[in-house]
Amino acid sequence: MLTSRERVMMAVNHREPDRIPIDLGGHRSSGIMAIAYNKLKEHLGIRTGDIYVYDVVQQLAIIEPEVLDRFGVDTVEMGRGFALKPADWQDWVLPDGTPCKIPAFIHPVRVNGHWHVYHEDGTLISIQKAGSLYFEQTFWPLADSQDETFADLSTPAQKVSWAAMGSPPAPLGYDAEGLRRRAAGAKALRESTDRAIIGLFGGNLLENGQFLFGMERFLFLLAENPARIHRFLDRLVEDHLQNLEKFLSAVGPYIDIILFGDDLGSQVGPQISPRMFRECFQPRYKILWARAKQLADVKVMLHSCGGIYPLLPGLIDAGLDIVQPVQTSARHMEPERLKREFAKDLCLWGGGCETQTLLPRGKPEEVAADVRQRVKVLAPGGSFVFQQIHNVMADVPPENIVAMLDAVNR
Repeated sequence: MLTSRERVMMAVNHREPDRIPIDLGGHRSSGIMAIAYNKLKEHLGIRTGDIYVYDVVQQLAIIEPEVLDRFGVDTVEMGRGFALKPADWQDWVLPDGTPCKIPAFIHPVRVNGHWHVYHEDGTLISIQKAGSLYFEQTFWPLADSQDETFADLSTPAQKVSWAAMGSPPAPLGYDAEGLRRRAAGAKALRESTDRAIIGLFGGNLLENGQFLFGMERFLFLLAENPARIHRFLDRLVEDHLQNLEKFLSAVGPYIDIILFGDDLGSQVGPQISPRMFRECFQPRYKILWARAKQLADVKVMLHSCGGIYPLLPGLIDAGLDIVQPVQTSARHMEPERLKREFAKDLCLWGGGCETQTLLPRGKPEEVAADVRQRVKVLAPGGSFVFQQIHNVMADVPPENIVAMLDAVNR
């Protein structure tokens, strides 16, 4: 019988394993919101353990070993090797009133019924409004900038909520001590599990532009002043390469997959034209992904939501091995089409259950039927790892989560 790691990597290498590999919480787009996780634990009769929210922006819960074992999950995020001491966590409360723990280095402040997070200089960078389930970015550091050289991108990046409110191994940095502790945590995790380990690096290009300039402003500049954006992207790649070398020098021997991110798609197609993708992004992905594979024996995964069908050939040419979450509800992203055209070159990691309407509102038997139909298309021959399309949202009934995961290999 294969180990979980062997099972996942066989599928990634386009061979059909002994059963369909399952990912639940192996990265920050295959997880479960803490409100739904608390209800799932109650449904499963698990009364022990606190609710740990490791991703505060999305309010994703750490999935405990008992739950991972119950559903035969084959993956684990590298971050589970960190924040292992009580002092690494602090008490908080979820929007539905459920007590939980969040990382101690994040400091939400209650203001007029809302939760605010501030940069150390007093800038409000993120807010969770009353009744909301997420923190939302409120400040775009380069929105009004006239900077043409982009000599320093790391300072403004610290005012982006995704950076300031990172998940473990944050708040470890890339200094000598941070790298030593990253290596030690990743090594210990490797020695404790046979699950495939996913290391979240980031390396966003389009999204970093949107986080720093604002989405509308960055998309406008791509079209209106491409020379300036090329300078920005070149500097961004330089920073990513420096961090990539440090990251993989520490954790490269202990992870199987390195995760990059960039939401290139929308519900109806790419955010940018294929021409703009080829000119601005594809060559730079190729640089980053080739360097990652030079530095460590890893497969490259890209998180990209939306209808990215027209971009997939270019992503494959740039060196991509795995794409997730495979948003089959977006235009031209039908499972049959993707399997037929791309499975020989690309592992389809996701697309296993429709999450926009069916998972939260369907009946358990409808959810199970959807899963069985999808895996019938996607699993033969390998090149497929099951996960639902993106995270399990707060309103998903626990019965539907159980029905989804139990249907994968039945």
